[in-house]
Amino acid sequence: MRFLHLILGACILLASCGPHAHIPPRGASPIPGALSIADSAVSLARGLAPVLYLQPDEAFPLSRVVAIVHPTRHIIAYHLLWRDDVHGAWLPFTVPTDEEVVWIGYDTTGAPTDIWTYWHGHILHTDWKGKGTPAIDVQWGKHGSMPQGVAEGDLPKLQSLNLFYAFTIIGAPDIWLGNAVRKGPWCFCHSYRRYRAFTVPLLTGPRLDAVARSADGRETLRAVFGQKFSNKVHWP
Repeated sequence: MRFLHLILGACILLASCGPHAHIPPRGASPIPGALSIADSAVSLARGLAPVLYLQPDEAFPLSRVVAIVHPTRHIIAYHLLWRDDVHGAWLPFTVPTDEEVVWIGYDTTGAPTDIWTYWHGHILHTDWKGKGTPAIDVQWGKHGSMPQGVAEGDLPKLQSLNLFYAFTIIGAPDIWLGNAVRKGPWCFCHSYRRYRAFTVPLLTGPRLDAVARSADGRETLRAVFGQKFSNKVHWP
């Protein structure tokens, strides 16, 4: 029993040394590459910005949103910075925020035609012609993004929603240790049916912190997200 207490104490001590997010305050300094509000790309990015549909028990807020307009392709990358990820927050060298990406393709009229989303190392795609405002379902806690309406069977076999739901149960100690670093949920204490409920809309258009036109938006992202972020794939 004493050995168990020592192990538990060591884990708590390790967790207390975990990384903390340092997101730059808004307006602290000029954002490199950011377009002026008069630029037509800013209006385009606001008009195509997706509506995120959150699971109602989501614990971490959306902290920043940056739109990167590709200079030659008809596609816009929306980089989403969530305050944290439910898993692994206590690990010393983990990134202390959670960056996700949604890409919107559009035609010459500015209407959306395609949605791509980053899903745990994979990129999901849905034809969005004639469907109106882009809509994205956001996974609880980990913020994997799915074009709304994606069939569960179309997700990668080892990254299905039911496997992620199971990991909220078997990975509970990991979630508990995360609370030694920052305030977060203790568990997903509901059914799988509720885990799949994406019912809380969040508009990203009014929340854009910056819009830039670039094939590589990392300089802009560093200024808005902070020096340490996930730096995920830029384009599908």
